[in-house]
Amino acid sequence: MRIRRWATPDAVAIVILVAIWLLFFWRLFTPIEADQASVKKGDFSGQFVAFAAYQYQRFASGEVPLWDPYNNGGLPFIGDTQAAVFYPPRLVTIGLSKLAGGWTYHALELEMALHVLACSLFMYLLVRRMTLGQVGSIFGSFIAAVIFSYGGFMQSYPPLQLALLEAAIWVPLAVLGIHEATRTEKIRWSWLLLTGLAFGLSWMAGHPQTSWFSTYLLTGYLIYRAYRQHYHWRIIVGGVLAFGILGGALAAVQLLPGLEYLAHTARTGLSFDAKGNGFPIQDVVQFVFTNVVSQWSPLYIGIAGLVLAGIALWRRLPESIFWGVVALIALGLSFGKNSPIYAFFYNVLPGLRFFRGQERGVFLITFSLALLAGMGAAHLIRWEKLQDFKATRLIQQIMLGLVGLCGIVLIFVMVAWLGNHDAYGMYIQPVALSLLLAVLTLVLIRWLLDAPKSVVRQALLSGLLVLDLFTLSMDNRFNYDPIPPHKQLDFNPPAMVATALADTNVPFRVDGYRVLNDNYGGLYDVADMRGISPLFLEGPNAIINGNLINPVAWELFAVRYVYTDWEQMPVASTIIASGEDRYGKVNMHQITDPRPFATLVYDTRLVSNDAEALAALNDSGINLRRTVILEQSPSVTVSGDKPSDASATVTAFKPETFTISVKTSTNALLSIAHPDYPGWIATLDGTTTPILRAYGALAAVVVPAGDHTIIFKYDPLSYKLGAIISLLAWLSVIVLGGISIYRGKTHAK
Repeated sequence: MRIRRWATPDAVAIVILVAIWLLFFWRLFTPIEADQASVKKGDFSGQFVAFAAYQYQRFASGEVPLWDPYNNGGLPFIGDTQAAVFYPPRLVTIGLSKLAGGWTYHALELEMALHVLACSLFMYLLVRRMTLGQVGSIFGSFIAAVIFSYGGFMQSYPPLQLALLEAAIWVPLAVLGIHEATRTEKIRWSWLLLTGLAFGLSWMAGHPQTSWFSTYLLTGYLIYRAYRQHYHWRIIVGGVLAFGILGGALAAVQLLPGLEYLAHTARTGLSFDAKGNGFPIQDVVQFVFTNVVSQWSPLYIGIAGLVLAGIALWRRLPESIFWGVVALIALGLSFGKNSPIYAFFYNVLPGLRFFRGQERGVFLITFSLALLAGMGAAHLIRWEKLQDFKATRLIQQIMLGLVGLCGIVLIFVMVAWLGNHDAYGMYIQPVALSLLLAVLTLVLIRWLLDAPKSVVRQALLSGLLVLDLFTLSMDNRFNYDPIPPHKQLDFNPPAMVATALADTNVPFRVDGYRVLNDNYGGLYDVADMRGISPLFLEGPNAIINGNLINPVAWELFAVRYVYTDWEQMPVASTIIASGEDRYGKVNMHQITDPRPFATLVYDTRLVSNDAEALAALNDSGINLRRTVILEQSPSVTVSGDKPSDASATVTAFKPETFTISVKTSTNALLSIAHPDYPGWIATLDGTTTPILRAYGALAAVVVPAGDHTIIFKYDPLSYKLGAIISLLAWLSVIVLGGISIYRGKTHAK
């Protein structure tokens, strides 16, 4: 009896979804080391594993990682969206890793894989509710779940750019909340709690561009549903505000610091051309032919999936026009400046001008097409061949046309290959595969239309779709390496990094363009003036990334060690170690007279803004040890001559606070090799003192004559305010959600 109760069609479908998920990622789970695979190094390792390792280290020590001194010359970790500091699933991963004995590369791989599973289950649930009451609902829901979770988009670059994947998977749940809220003549406000929750989790996952696209989608869908139900416009506005404010409040602990950080980054100065990159127009061939125009095929949803989505649009199934329009607009946006559609919406849609990489809008395309394919599959199960004879014949003709198209393309490729083996040989396999899949889809759909309620025929079509998508993405060589995860990235610092770590005279920085690379400064706890986080403070970025060999940046950011292939540098240095990194031979230079992290300066040059400060840095006549470039006059007069007994010593240093003991017989300016950024507070002998902007990027304070203790502390209002808002929002969701569930059970009785 108990077994029968659980062996419902939905339970069977979910078990199968879990089974194919295990199959897809089996090489991440197998205990046999020789069979193991791991996510390829790149953004996944250099950005997300490194940042998550820093999160783990700080949270495991009972500390909140507000500031990161190890990358980009110092950055507000809480404000870097891709750090996803308080993203709940990440906190679970960190907690479980702590119980398991420490942070590992594999921990984040498992987090990625579990998000794909959640994505398939959320998508199944959404389409199940959208097609509720239809005889083919389970079949259609399964098809949609497979397409969105294992199609070309989700298994292309999102596993490597983890924040994108984790932000996208919450969209089905958010759409479900709107769908359920608008199913009746009166809006059911409690369901918008689900939309707000999913919306907030998407924002916390750390890819604002994906979440912003989701904002457009959810707003448009609510307007569409409300219009169909003839809701008053106030209901529409209230609904958008309800889920928008709730989602924003849930994520406020990250959103407010993130918005603050964004306003101070180099990203704000990007032009239309810099932000308008997207798919080349020829990438539309990805809908049918994979791996022929790029290493990934994010537009591909399977040949069967494309046919099923087309059926949904052709038959004008409920909501199919809406989702078709979404897919069409998103396709136009994904072309970026290659299409006038992006230029139009760039000037119309609020927020679109903040983001680059418009091809990332492809997730809206594949989400919409997956929904349409699910609707089309559900529709086929109630197909009456005798009543729809003409329609059946038209479907067959269209699929024959698709087979013919694939065949013609294959012939052209073969002819071209005969003339140039090297140039065209790589295209034969993908085009031939598309032809084979088109033939099999034709055969199976024709067979299914003869007996649409046959579970065996439904299973075979589903199996073909799984085979199609798994052939494209499973063990994708661009995403996975055939090596165990512990061999992918060594958590022990390389020898030349260990040499720097052995220097206990901290703080200082290194130039890790070589050897360290990426964001590995945070992984190994060595302060690097460089990093690969897409958000970089504008002032430090202008100084640091101006040149690869950069004596000015080394001076201002207190760089003591430089990793480079140069044998001789433009400043006095000694090669103390040599070796190799991913690019080849490299030397470790120790600068002979590095600038201290904190230094007393007795001369000033005033400028009006950061641009003038940057220009002044290029003045060969300026002595940066003697002169500090300021944007406002100091409150004291300095002599210009440094006393012989002057000293500034860092006596304590932690990421969010450091202490400096100063001794000077005359008034001075204390120049700190630390970014000037909102939220940092300086005290002089316990009294707050203003922080001056030095060199267009760094911090300085006025120090009167005498012996003093100066403490810098990072205590951002944006974080404290965001934390309060988020705490109240999460408590509200828990309470209101509990009440809604209780009322639902009561009414059910």
